[in-house]
Formats: sequence, structure tokens, C-alpha cells
Amino acid sequence: MKKVLLFITLFTAQLVWAQNVEFEKKNFKDNVKGFKKAMDSINAGDDFFSRPSEWHYHALPFYLSANAFNPNNATLNYKIGECYLTPFSPFKTMAIPYLEKAYKLNPNVSPDIHYLLGRAYHLNMEWLKAIQEYDQYGPTLDPKKQADKVADTKKKIQECKYGMELVKNPVRVFIDNVGPSINTEYREYGPIISADESEMIFTSRRPNTTGGKQADDGLYFEDLYISLFRNGKWLPATNMGEPVNTADHDATAGLSPDGQILYIYRDENGGDIYQSFLEGEEWSKPKELGGKINSKYHESSVSLAPDNKTLYLVTDRPGGYGDRDIYKVVLSDKAKWGEPVNLGPTINTQYGEEGVDIQADGKTLYFSSQGHNSMGGFDVFKSSMDSNGKWSEPENLGYPVNTPGDDVFFSISASGKHGYYASVRKEGYGETDIYKVTFLGPEKPVALSNEDDLLAGNAGGVSDVMMTSAVAVNKTRMTLLKGVITDSVTHLPLEASIELVDNKKNTVIADFTSNSKTGKYLISLPSGTNYGIAVKAKDYLFYSENFNIPDTATYQVVEKNVALQPLNIGSRIVLKNIFFDFDKATLRPESTTELDRLINLLTTYANLKIEISGYTDNKGSQAYNQKLSESRSKSVVDYLIAHGIATARLTYKGYGMENPIATNETDEGRQLNRRTEFKITGK
Repeated sequence: MKKVLLFITLFTAQLVWAQNVEFEKKNFKDNVKGFKKAMDSINAGDDFFSRPSEWHYHALPFYLSANAFNPNNATLNYKIGECYLTPFSPFKTMAIPYLEKAYKLNPNVSPDIHYLLGRAYHLNMEWLKAIQEYDQYGPTLDPKKQADKVADTKKKIQECKYGMELVKNPVRVFIDNVGPSINTEYREYGPIISADESEMIFTSRRPNTTGGKQADDGLYFEDLYISLFRNGKWLPATNMGEPVNTADHDATAGLSPDGQILYIYRDENGGDIYQSFLEGEEWSKPKELGGKINSKYHESSVSLAPDNKTLYLVTDRPGGYGDRDIYKVVLSDKAKWGEPVNLGPTINTQYGEEGVDIQADGKTLYFSSQGHNSMGGFDVFKSSMDSNGKWSEPENLGYPVNTPGDDVFFSISASGKHGYYASVRKEGYGETDIYKVTFLGPEKPVALSNEDDLLAGNAGGVSDVMMTSAVAVNKTRMTLLKGVITDSVTHLPLEASIELVDNKKNTVIADFTSNSKTGKYLISLPSGTNYGIAVKAKDYLFYSENFNIPDTATYQVVEKNVALQPLNIGSRIVLKNIFFDFDKATLRPESTTELDRLINLLTTYANLKIEISGYTDNKGSQAYNQKLSESRSKSVVDYLIAHGIATARLTYKGYGMENPIATNETDEGRQLNRRTEFKITGK
């Protein structure tokens, strides 16, 4: 019986071997012309296959042509399978039948056949088959001479185990291709969006690249493209042109939340970050990001926090935990970026981290990593920083957001409801396309992808429109404040500085500038702070506002347009960050920044004379309110005099409950009526 079994085994092996048809002239005597054409195709394919792996995909048309002539050659099937597995192939799982056939035709076709089969099954989420192939490949390796491959194989097995668990509990999302206005038959990737999702800048390798040349990998050089979101759709993307793009590689590296600063990766000095500013409607010539951001090593992406003073950086400089790590960099008092500080082992792993994106709340970090519990390649993770500056254990965003392939450069909207990233999917327009992820939350129906891979102020000064309601899905705790700053007389847009103050701490949190041509501004205000906001421009009265956002406030977008008043006699503003003790004329400490701002104005314009006016609501008697309002006005004048402003330039008056600017029938209206104003009486 044993002899019979041995004979059957040997016969089967010989049969399989016999089915392998080599590309030799003697095997195709009846079709010499076809054989010659097939060999020409193989030679053309081999030219690409002999180059670095990013070229291998170009060999496919030639290999497939030869395979149509002779589908039973183990080596050719192996090469086709390997080509389908190259990084930017949109059809990686198509490698499976070719690799399976290669192994069937010749089990010894290549030492890494089991590894490639494992990768193909892995990417197709056939977890158990993948593990079985990896298990067969592992023992063929020399632990001493091939330690890296041993470690990689073990990691791949662990990724499959993570994948099995993540797929069991898919997240509720829509994953939608953003469409042909942005995606083409070429590669699109690295999407970055403004906080309000009004614009997207991304990288593409299209024929209309600046300079029109091809890189060493046979593809066109990278360029940056931009698309605007208008009337519910993305407008056709356009090449950003010079000076943003050059004849070399230019790729997206980051975008400030207000869309005014663009960070660009350039393939210089090992890979450096440049920045460009939006001046009106034109981007300035990019300049190397200063301070200690760039090194002789590879810096690939950055993300600016909403305070405009904290930058998160991805770099592979020495001293990290792995291939690339994420660092934090703080802007010094001298307006220079300081020494990058590694975020530590909670975030960084022995593997690569990439595509950092700090959310508009300044506390939530999105990034991609090959470590943690990745199900394969780079997965997107999320971590939150507590009040002590400690980062939480990174959370895998789950399947189908993450796949066994590379999921990287994930850009999140301020609401936390939408994310944008590049993915390779069969239904795409080309190799890598940009997709929009909509997080639905547990209360929504399951919708899965089937693929693997305040301003408030004086009357007439502000229009107030609530743009969206709170997003309950992710409970993002922040307010997005946006609008246009104009001249109150001409109604023309103004470039103005916007100062953001923590009233409780009397410290400036951040400074912003509205667009010089459009007057537009956008500010992210994380919940849990009493903000003082001042809008200032030369030869105009500053405009101030108190914006107190409780810690429980969820995401909202508020549009507020500010009309600044020229320094003319009769012009007046409400000092919204002047605070008094309840029912008293005692100035509270939170008033200091606003009072100092008024002192600076009077110092800059030394001829200005002003009247400080106090108002109350209609609660209480007229006589009482008159006295209280006058006492409060006097307190402000006394403060100004004590800080060097001449008495002759100042007058004060209490108006009590006169001249209400809102109804006294509601708490909100009465709060607006309790105010301190000043007006110009001489200049």
C-alpha cells in the first residue's frame, strides 16, 4: 500500500511538473511567429521587472500578452502575480490566481512564493489562508542571515490576527469616491482640507505637471492641485502652478486650519518642508520652514494646531523609536520654531508613523502607523491629549476605514464627521484615488464599503448666522468661527489682525490675519474656555467680543461678519471684554487685556478723545441703574488715567437703562444691554 501511495505521489508531482511549459522554441514549433511575439513581450516586461519595484507594474501589459500565448509557465505566472502586488497596483488581489497557478506548476518557482501568496491572501482578507502561507514561508528563512524577513513574517501573521478581530466589528461609515472633478486615471493622494471643508489641496502625478517631465520611476513629477467645494460639489481641480509647484517633486505636507498657510514637501536635502502664504488670492513663493524643523534627514508632513504656535512633524531623524516618528514643535517668543520633541512611545512605535493631522480642537491627533494593532501596512489611528498633556493609547479607526493595504495621509474635518484619504480600490478612476469617509455613529444604519484595500457686537456691525447644528456622532467639542471683515463705510474687505485671548488667564492664545483681498477669516475655538477676541486694523477702531464656550459645547459652525469703523468722530464700539463684579463697579481681572488694548489705541493715536459710556438692563429702578452705570464708566476712566492716559482726553457717563440694543424680555437680551461702550469725541 505504501508503495502504491508513493507511486501516486511521484506521478502527481511529475504531472504537475509536466504541465509547466517553458518558453522554448521547441515547444512551439507549430507557431513560431506567435512564440517570437511572446518572447518580445517577455523581454520588454523583463526590462521593467529588472528595475526597482515601483516599475514592476509597468511590466504587466507585456507579461499578460505573453501569458495569453502560453498560460502554463510557472515563472511568468509568478512574475505577473508579483507585479499585481506592487505598491500602487489597484488590483492587488488579482495576483492570487497567478501565484496559485505558479505554485501548482512548480512549487519551487521562487523561494518567496509562499510569502507572496500570503500577501495576496492577506490583502484579500483571507486571513487563515494568509497565515498558513506565512507559516510555510517562515521555516525557509535563516534566522541569523534573514532576521529582518523573519521579523516581517511574524508581524504579518499578527496583522492578520488583528484584521480578523477588526473585521468582526466594522465601523458604521460611508466611504465615497470624491469624484472625477478630483480623481483621474493617474495617482491622486495626500488630500488636505481646510477646517470648514471649503477647499482641498492634494498631490497628483498628471501629464500637466509643471515642467512636463517624468521622474525616474516613469511617472510624471508630483504637483499640488486645488479644488473648491461650492454648492454641494467639488469644482474641477486645477494645477496650483508656479511658484507653488516647480519642475521637481512638490507634494502636500499640511494646511493651516484657516487655509492661509500651505506646507509643501520638496525632495531636497533628504526631504524638506516649505511654507507658502495666501496673499489675497495668490500663494507666495514657498520658503523653507525655519527654525529646527528641517534637517538633513527626511521630513514628510506637518500639521499646525489651532493656536498657530504648535506644529506636529513627521521625520526620520536619529533618536526616534522607529522608521519615522511624530514630533511636537513649539513657536518661541522670537517667532522661531524650537527643538522638535518626540511624542514618545505611546504614539510612536518601532515601525513607521506618517501623515500626522491635529484636529481643530488642538487635542485630537490622527496619524497613520505600521505599528500598534495595524491590520496591514499603514492604518489610521486616533489619540487624544488630556489636560496634563498625556496622549491616550492610539485607537485603530477600524474596518472598513482601514484595510490590509496602506491607509495613510488621513485629513479630518473640524467637525470630526468627515475624513479624506487616498485609497486603491477597484471602482476607482485610476491607481490611487481620494475618498471621503463619513462617520455615521451607532444610531445610524450600517453602511459599509465592500473594498479592502463671536463675535457679537454693536448694532449693524455683525451679521450672525448659525451654519450647522452640533454633530452628535463624534461629539467634537469646538466651535468654528468664520466670516468676513470689512470697512463699515465702504463695505470693502479688510486685512485685519485677530487676537485670541484666554480671559481667565489674561494671556494671548493665538494671532490670526484675515485674507488681504477677501477679508475672510476662520478660527477654531476648542470648548471649555472664556475667549476674548479683538479684531484690529490700522486707522480703525478695534472690535472686541467675549465668546464663552462651556466645556460641554459640541461642534458648531458660526458665521460672523465684522464691519470695522474708521477713526472718525462719533464712531463707537462695545467693549465686550470689560467685566464687573455682580451689582458693583469693581473691574474684574478678566478685563485687563481689553483695557490694555484700549490704552494701546489711545497711545497710538495720541489726539483721540473718547467718552466711556455705561448701560444696564431694565431690572431695578431707573435711579439705581443710572448710578451703577455711571460708577462703572468712572471705574474704566480711572483705570486709563492710572495707566498714563491724560484726564483731559477722557469723559464718562452713565446712561442706565437707556438706548437698549436688544430686548429686555430675555436673559440673552438683557445681557447685551448690560454693556460698556466708548465713542470718539475728538481727534
